[in-house]
Amino acid sequence: MFVISFYKTGLGVCTVIAHLKSLLSKFNDTSVERAAIDFETGLAALLVEVMRADGKVLTEELENIQNTLINYCELELDAASRLLTKAKQLVEQAIDLYSFVNVVNEHTSDIERIEIIELLWQVAFADGQVDGQEDHVIRKIAGLMYVTHADFIQAKINVDESRKQ
Repeated sequence: MFVISFYKTGLGVCTVIAHLKSLLSKFNDTSVERAAIDFETGLAALLVEVMRADGKVLTEELENIQNTLINYCELELDAASRLLTKAKQLVEQAIDLYSFVNVVNEHTSDIERIEIIELLWQVAFADGQVDGQEDHVIRKIAGLMYVTHADFIQAKINVDESRKQ
């Protein structure tokens, strides 16, 4: 189809190539907010991604994320609120999880990554039940963070047992 319409329009090869380069350059913009993503932002974005996975944003989940940011990242309430707002915006604009996971991976050890998976499970369990989509997102993040399946399951069990106590 492209070849046929290419010849019917009478455009030269150079014109088509120039047009394709122009289109591709728009996707190769390195000034996209990647520089604005630090560890805390990456972590917050992953927590938000789990919260949004089931299509519901509940108060319990928001409070859990805010408390996690206050405790784990040692932020004040105002800073945690601003970070949560920023993370929501970044997740809305993101096409994948890679930029968030990458920055978290760069700043954490294997043990700390398992702790982060537990934090994600805490968000999933915040409303009292884990939705299949939440499970899927956490499983995907765990894979990108090189957390073994056994550690992924153990993190889920740890969080489930701790909330029942």
